[in-house]
Amino acid sequence: MPTPARFSSSGPPDTARPTMGVEEEYLVVDPRTRAAVPHAAAVVKRAEALLGDQVGTEITRFQVETKTLPCADAGELERQLRELRLAVNAAAREEGLALVASGTPVMGAVVPPPITDHPRYGVGIATYRSLHDEQSICAGHVHVHLPDRERAVLVGNHLRPWLPVLIAMTANSPWWEGRDTGYASWRTLCWGKWPVAGPPPYIGSLAEFDELIGALTESGALVDPGTIFWDVRPSARLPTLEVRVADVPPTAAESALLAAVVRALVTVSSARVEKGDPGPRLSGERLRVAYWRAARDGLDGCGVDPVTGGLRPAADLVSDLLEHIGPALEETGDLDAVTRRWAWLRAAGTGAARQRAAYERRGRPADVVDDLIGRFLDSAP
Repeated sequence: MPTPARFSSSGPPDTARPTMGVEEEYLVVDPRTRAAVPHAAAVVKRAEALLGDQVGTEITRFQVETKTLPCADAGELERQLRELRLAVNAAAREEGLALVASGTPVMGAVVPPPITDHPRYGVGIATYRSLHDEQSICAGHVHVHLPDRERAVLVGNHLRPWLPVLIAMTANSPWWEGRDTGYASWRTLCWGKWPVAGPPPYIGSLAEFDELIGALTESGALVDPGTIFWDVRPSARLPTLEVRVADVPPTAAESALLAAVVRALVTVSSARVEKGDPGPRLSGERLRVAYWRAARDGLDGCGVDPVTGGLRPAADLVSDLLEHIGPALEETGDLDAVTRRWAWLRAAGTGAARQRAAYERRGRPADVVDDLIGRFLDSAP
């Protein structure tokens, strides 16, 4: 198997590297029963003493969320991710609990989930009703700094064709309530049911974006800007573009890989926008089919080529993506680490493939949870 590589903690000046940050969501599990349990608040309360507002609860009481500080260096980002995981894991252990980084729960009665007590979630339940039943799901969100919202909207058009490739790379949610769904990323299917979720539409300007959001709000499809659940969106709070398409990766190292790839893709796309390139107008129907293929098969099958629309091995599409963003990776000093980590991932398999491998050893879902608990602080790749 290829030798893993760490991201360098030294590189070009920060002016050549847009800042980035990562939000990760985890599930709280009982290490004895291996079921997801609604004790996130207790874990967060313990972790807050060390992490402050870098840790918090999420919509269900099964979930804990962490967020890094923005930084320009991929090595520093990975260090932060590891330290956040160490801190929340220690807090969970003090409560007699464990954490797993999986896009969906492997075991436990999670439908309907217990919802965190917050006025905003109450409004959401009144609006979206049983759509909340499948919200015990965990993603990895990457923020990349961009100078303004107009640029963020236009860059999003260039990212759209590559979103299914990112899904395939990060697929880590094959299970739902103790059963293998047959999908590598079941979370992607759950998330796509919401009225303003999944792949964003092609949007030609900030004015068009604001007009569309106004119409969606008037229709009642949006409770607030935070319920714009598209997989690429200008952040409502920060001067960033937020890419929300990935299952939470099983390890901090894979989250750092995702962030480096996303930043490079945003950088290449921003340069094209600056040159007046409007980006490909891939139809929503073709993009949704590409999502479905990527969510079903991950890297273990074919995906939809973002240029031709034909089927090609998913791993080849990842190689195409890395070639596309290669100049940006070289500029930030991340090319070697990304190339070698991709080689590792291709050999080891996605998180979904590793979950299934853990199950196949003895045919026990509990073994999958144990494997995820063990990987939560894993230093590889």
